Amino acid sequence: MKKGKLAALNIALMMLLLSVAKANESVTFPNGERIAVSLSYDDALDSQLDKVVPALNRHDLRASFYVYASADSFSSRLEDWRAVAKFGHELGNHSLYHVCSGSAPNRDWVAEHADLDKRSVAHMRAEISIANSLLQALDGQTQRTFTIPCGDVNAGGKNYLPAVEDLFVAIKGMGLEDGSEVLHAPSAVDGETLINYVRNAKPGTKVVSILFHGVGGDHLQVTEQAHEALLQYLAKHREQYWVDSYINIMRHMKAQ
Repeated sequence: MKKGKLAALNIALMMLLLSVAKANESVTFPNGERIAVSLSYDDALDSQLDKVVPALNRHDLRASFYVYASADSFSSRLEDWRAVAKFGHELGNHSLYHVCSGSAPNRDWVAEHADLDKRSVAHMRAEISIANSLLQALDGQTQRTFTIPCGDVNAGGKNYLPAVEDLFVAIKGMGLEDGSEVLHAPSAVDGETLINYVRNAKPGTKVVSILFHGVGGDHLQVTEQAHEALLQYLAKHREQYWVDSYINIMRHMKAQ
């Protein structure tokens, strides 16, 4: 490569790095923290009510719980979930029936009535809208965020997300268009691994989202000890990490 072209390339790279640095500097958090951390919990599980909520409240940390109304642990414990919202946590939308693609590998557990392959985009919008109304009746909130069940988005072969985006402040893992949000969905990992999701976030990361399921029980679980280690780390380093519900973080980011 000729010297002139090499010099031009170096200048272009420097300009790019400076622009990235400037963009990151323009992002501010409520108390000058370095990164926002969203802790969320899918599927309305008993272990979340019995173990997670008390632990979060003990450390004065706020999170998001993505529930689906047909879950036994939701319908049988409505007052407990109402209390979750009163503590300042978000009740997020996870659809009515936790619809997933039955044709995906190892999905023999997907019931016919909850098979996304057999749904239409219009059906998904209607179902998710009803779920929003049910949650509003529980917590009184008119805005919330959404987590995609199983990460599957094709209803009858068509992506349903564009049809429901207007119903939410943000969709988990897709809240920032610049790619500065990273999403982790841990299972059977230790506390050090959970801490490293936050501590070792790559340069340019603005939001670290950690999506749990069971804690000390239920499915896709992590141990209470691992979960507690993460909470202790975050509580000890409040000056570095802003921990809040996903909806609060996304409102703040979008306002900037």
